[in-house]
Order: sequence, then structure tokens, then C-alpha cells
Amino acid sequence: MLPDLQLEDIVRLRKPHPCGSYEWRVIRLGADIRLECLGCGRLVMLPRRQLARRVKSIQSGNISPGAQSS
Repeated sequence: MLPDLQLEDIVRLRKPHPCGSYEWRVIRLGADIRLECLGCGRLVMLPRRQLARRVKSIQSGNISPGAQSS
């Protein structure tokens, strides 16, 4: 299955979205995971099992609390 996935993580999928982007941002976690395309902003929901098959890599999107600028 999927390793630990957090909100705001960037997920690179194996096949591109029709807009040409491979990268998606995680915006909801649960039994289904909602993703936002970083190329066109399209929102999709995928079951966790289906996403696990499509993922190529995961990048952490969270910024450490000390690194935020006001």
C-alpha cells in the first residue's frame, strides 16, 4: 500500500494528466484521496488502492514550522 501520505505532499504519477503535468498535490486524506493537478488545477478523488498503483514518487510538501516567513 501507500507509505505515509500527508496533506500538501506532492505526488508524481506514472502517466501524465491530459494537460501534461505529472505532479499532483494531496488536499484530502481518507479512504479516498483528493488530488489537485499542479498543471491545470483539476481536482480528482482516487481510492487509496488505485492511487498506490499509480504513484511513482512522493515529495514532502510540508514546510517546517521554523521556516515560515510572515
